[in-house]
Amino acid sequence: MPFRAPVADFRFLLNNVVGYDAICQTDRFAEADPDVVDAILTEAGKMCEEVMSPVQRNGDLTPAFLENGVVRTSPGFAEAFRSIAEGGWIGISADPEYGGMGLPLTVATAVNDMMSAACLSLELAPLMSQGQIEALEHHATDEMKALYLPKLISGEWTGTMNLTEPQAGSDVGALRSKAERKGDGSYSITGQKIFISWGDNDFTGNVCHLVLARLPDGVPGTKGISLFLVPKYIPDADGNPGERNGVSVVSLEHKMGLHGSPTCVMAFENAKGWLVGNEHDGMKCMFTMMNNARLGVGGQGIGAAEGAYQHALAYALDRKQGKTPVPGAGTIADHADVRRMLGTMRADLMTARCIALNCAKAIDLANATGDKDWASRAAFLTPLSKAFGTDTGVMVSDLCVQVHGGMGYVEETGAAQYLRDVRVTAIYEGTNGIQAMDLVARKLMDGGEAACRQIEEIEQTAEAAKEVFPDLAELLWQATETLRETTEWMIGQADFSNRFAGAVAYLKGFARVLGGHYHLQAAMADKGGSYERLARFYITRMLPEHVGLLEQARCGMEDLYALTLEDLAQ
Repeated sequence: MPFRAPVADFRFLLNNVVGYDAICQTDRFAEADPDVVDAILTEAGKMCEEVMSPVQRNGDLTPAFLENGVVRTSPGFAEAFRSIAEGGWIGISADPEYGGMGLPLTVATAVNDMMSAACLSLELAPLMSQGQIEALEHHATDEMKALYLPKLISGEWTGTMNLTEPQAGSDVGALRSKAERKGDGSYSITGQKIFISWGDNDFTGNVCHLVLARLPDGVPGTKGISLFLVPKYIPDADGNPGERNGVSVVSLEHKMGLHGSPTCVMAFENAKGWLVGNEHDGMKCMFTMMNNARLGVGGQGIGAAEGAYQHALAYALDRKQGKTPVPGAGTIADHADVRRMLGTMRADLMTARCIALNCAKAIDLANATGDKDWASRAAFLTPLSKAFGTDTGVMVSDLCVQVHGGMGYVEETGAAQYLRDVRVTAIYEGTNGIQAMDLVARKLMDGGEAACRQIEEIEQTAEAAKEVFPDLAELLWQATETLRETTEWMIGQADFSNRFAGAVAYLKGFARVLGGHYHLQAAMADKGGSYERLARFYITRMLPEHVGLLEQARCGMEDLYALTLEDLAQ
């Protein structure tokens, strides 16, 4: 079965669960009404089905490679990228002044989800450009915006993000890349960066790198870092690619997956760059890009889950094996355990998608209204979106292999590619453990206000559903009470190590309860339909997992550190 873009699913969720109407009721997004959004998603879906999905296997079987200092991309990627660019999909939420569509991030999140499902390796290229576009919109000078944004938005040029160095991964402040003032408004950048997604390609005229480096008077740590825009080719007086800059690709990483996405080791040797934002303010500028990038990476996990789920479902509906317990086609989809796996995949895919869309909605409403409550909600949902979205991608892709049985372990079926490709999403843009630590630390520094507002909304959903679905409503209500108690416990821990010890479990438990909230909302809008049946599956079978997760979240650190390194080495 060929890939089918889940446009109908987005249509239902946006209108019945996410509450998209609140976005188009703002002045900023008044023109992006549901009819416009439906047309946009339909066209994007066609592009994903007809252009991106056909090159999915090419990226895995014929990886990108380095030839004489130039990255050569997988067959069909250049043509597919041009289609993405010509359709305007890179600049879907970018400023119309520079050629963007100016649509809500919620819509862009849905489109990127579908693109990730169709071909995750290729989707990374526009996602990197989107992050750079956002950083430049917020922090670049008017001259820099006028030069770079139209070309990035049109796809004529692409953008990257250069943070990581061999000795500076999650600890960005340990970087060694240096910047020196040239006296003419430009800077000289020297250093090496690793793990640079789409650090080069053979289908655009220029590659523009956002690079973190330290000026001579920059203090140690993150507070002394500045952000620079360093193009592969220095633009000439007319804004066209001119002389080659001191930027080169040293090598490509040989990765577990995402073979079609070149992951580069980049060398900067007295490369000419221009400051973005203020000196020593690089992390603030980069976080403008990184926060939404984390939502984008969560969407990659969700998209990969969608692709893997469709792949598994198609196999399960075709493969005949053994006697089935219910009347049907006699395929493995009629066996109880396979039905359980498919239901689990579908239910968590919806949960993760709703979390991401609600995070994007909060960002849109914060930008459109300036309301700080929406901004705090967006901040709270960001680590949940990234971590649960990518965990779901890994889980669903793993189950895809399992549904295929022995054939899932055979590369020709394509099942394993989803798992290999998506695995890194739980690592890059801040590991999921770091996302969980951020949730229980920074995101609870408001005394739990954002968390409690979310919990109150879940309770309201349970209350509203009592007359229609009393059994499901009661289960959700009880889960919400446990979540509230655990949140209060977290807030009460002055020693953050106690919080960190249960951070991952807390994040997963919070996401579990949020899933019950979204599924029950969907059931209310689709009484007697497939969303109600899916809600019953989720709330009765999957929601109870919150008990163990939230119990674990409250254990504290004592038992962890009672387990000595000597114990672990035995």
